[in-house]
Amino acid sequence: MIKKSSFLIIVLLLIFLSCAEDSGNASIYVQDISELNDAIEKAAPGDEIVMANGDWNNVEIRFVGYGNERYPISLKAETPGKVFIKGKSDLKLGGEYLTVSGLFFTEGASPSGAVVAFAINKDTVANNSKITNCVILDYNKAQRNQSDLWVQLKGRYNKIAHCYIAGKSNRGPTIRVDLEGNKSIKNYHKITNNYFGPRPPKGGPSAETIQLGNSFTSMAPSYTLVSNNFFDRCNGEVEVISSKSNFNEFRNNIFYKSEGSLVTRHGNYCIVDGNYFIGDINSEQIGGVRLIGTGHWVTNNYFYNLKGKVFRSPLAVMNGIPKSPLNRYIQVTDVIVAHNSWINCTSPWQFGVGSNVNQKDVLPASEIRSERPIRTIVANNLIYNETADEAPIIAHDTLDGIIFKSNLINNQKRDFEYNEVFRKGDFAFTTLEENILVPAKGISDVEVYNGFEFDQITADLFGTPRNEINSVGAISAMPQEKPNLSDLSKYGPNWYPVKSVEQREPKTHSVASVAELEIAIHEAESDDIIILTADRYELKSSLKIDKRITIKSADDTKKAVIQFNGRAKTPAFEMNPKGELTLNGVYLKGSKKEYAFASLESNMSSLYNLTITGCEISDFDYVLKGYKYSFSEYIKFKSTLIKNCTNGLELSEEIEDKGEYNAENLFVENCRFENIDKNVIDYYRGGYDESTVGGNLMVVQSTFTGCGVKEENGVLLNTYGIINVNISENTFIDNSVKLVARLWGAKNNTHSNNEIKNSGTLTVQENLPLKLLY
Repeated sequence: MIKKSSFLIIVLLLIFLSCAEDSGNASIYVQDISELNDAIEKAAPGDEIVMANGDWNNVEIRFVGYGNERYPISLKAETPGKVFIKGKSDLKLGGEYLTVSGLFFTEGASPSGAVVAFAINKDTVANNSKITNCVILDYNKAQRNQSDLWVQLKGRYNKIAHCYIAGKSNRGPTIRVDLEGNKSIKNYHKITNNYFGPRPPKGGPSAETIQLGNSFTSMAPSYTLVSNNFFDRCNGEVEVISSKSNFNEFRNNIFYKSEGSLVTRHGNYCIVDGNYFIGDINSEQIGGVRLIGTGHWVTNNYFYNLKGKVFRSPLAVMNGIPKSPLNRYIQVTDVIVAHNSWINCTSPWQFGVGSNVNQKDVLPASEIRSERPIRTIVANNLIYNETADEAPIIAHDTLDGIIFKSNLINNQKRDFEYNEVFRKGDFAFTTLEENILVPAKGISDVEVYNGFEFDQITADLFGTPRNEINSVGAISAMPQEKPNLSDLSKYGPNWYPVKSVEQREPKTHSVASVAELEIAIHEAESDDIIILTADRYELKSSLKIDKRITIKSADDTKKAVIQFNGRAKTPAFEMNPKGELTLNGVYLKGSKKEYAFASLESNMSSLYNLTITGCEISDFDYVLKGYKYSFSEYIKFKSTLIKNCTNGLELSEEIEDKGEYNAENLFVENCRFENIDKNVIDYYRGGYDESTVGGNLMVVQSTFTGCGVKEENGVLLNTYGIINVNISENTFIDNSVKLVARLWGAKNNTHSNNEIKNSGTLTVQENLPLKLLY
């Protein structure tokens, strides 16, 4: 038995040790990088380092410390959102129990491979550390080919929460979890309650919002949790999330009008549960879940208004490659897809996606995806279409490896192929809130399939216990409270408004001279309109477009003339990052040596957009010159005459054949091209990157006359490697070329109702020989 005196000594000793542990607790105020480095070097468990408000330019913060679970070491802003990290700056963490909060990364780019990294080097990683209530906004390197990460997770038990991250336009995932080395596997990282704002399309691969692992560590266990995040128009590439490791979980996230999918690209045993995928009837690029690999469970997910196709289907279950290497496509096996709802989705179920046996003549055997899904159960799901869908299920290969049980559909009594895999019902839906429809009646009498371990699907999308009420689909019963998906206060920092501010009324600027035009462009704000009130403008230097702006003639019936007499190879309109120009009803004229429109030759850190309507363009060297590494989300020419130019629309600078291209969308409608010597339309994407789903070209109701006389490749409309092409209802007369176009038959290339006279032929080549990327 312990004596009272001994007991008192032990108690006093514990109190002393507790006080000693707490004695290092201090708040250290720092005003520059020197003071910050000194404070970090001296920091003890429980210390709080406070960064002074203001701009911190060109700072490389190396936050190394060893706190503990009870007393972490904190690095925080004096006022959240008032500490601006700018210029060539980055933040690296190493040690234990570190917390960073309230920082705002803007107006700069990382000088290293990451803006925020949970590692100092390969030997010093961070564990049990957290980044919270921070913003990373438009923190891009100078060109889109320059690669970095905005957050790099290494070590174990780290967390990024309540952050606002938006605008990444250069190469590289926004967030990546790296698993190289034993220090970083079985990491149990958490990515929660973040707002991932718009990521513009990059034009090619390596633009995921989240990537968990890579091909070569894809068999390692990660156990990363991605939950309760809002993905808002994350359009970087076909994969919004790319899971490339084992045992990851994706729960309760909202994917809002994001042109891509959640993809189990490599690795196995992922859980995809309780997520919302909200689409847009105006976009055919918004996907849902794409499955590759073994042992995944996809449950309680809600898919609404998704129109994506094939790789971006609402549910895409892929074919695999026999004996696949780690960086290709592993066969789908032992997967469960249960208790999900697809509402007003087009061809929501697609199986055998990527099957390409018909390309065996141009691809090596190691690239042929012939292994169809096996031992996969699709059960207790629900499909509802307000308007009948002609193909709710598409099989790109046989379905003999899929087991269908208790799936219910209301397709408005329209029959379709594979009718037999569904039970048909006359059930109805009611609107719970915007974008959320819930069953009104008619599904409770469908017997639910109880497969192996289905008892582990314990609750529905809204958390209603399934042992009380169970039914097919993601929703078993009306929730007690609405999910309120439009409430964005749950995501991102508490100091940064996620909702956009009220749109200002555009201002109109009337200009009667070149000087006034130049001043108006410089002083205008985004969405302003500039009216050309004079008849003619003699322009001698480029107009810099770096905002969203409209320039138009005052009189719709009489085009104002802009005569550009600048230096050779300079553009009348210089398209800068984030420049968006709409030119309406203008006659733009050169002197054969200049360009009408061109991107910057370098440092295109973000995309530009261009819309030309009701114009006349003549006598330029190039109508449009898209330089290497430049990118446009859309280029539109409508009801416009283009004549007497050496080159037309040239978007073909990405010649390394790595799946990159210079514009996501090129639309030409009701235009006339006359006497364009070469590059009439030259739009190129090279490299066999089968998951790239762009670019997109539409040429309709247009006329081409006397063009192509100097075209070396003999093709009038060069679309080599472009995935989606529509050439319809055009007229081609007296064009000195061998081919009007060579279309890619294996992809979504179509032509119809074109009149061709003395202009060569329009041919379809089923399989194009392309350089392999892998």
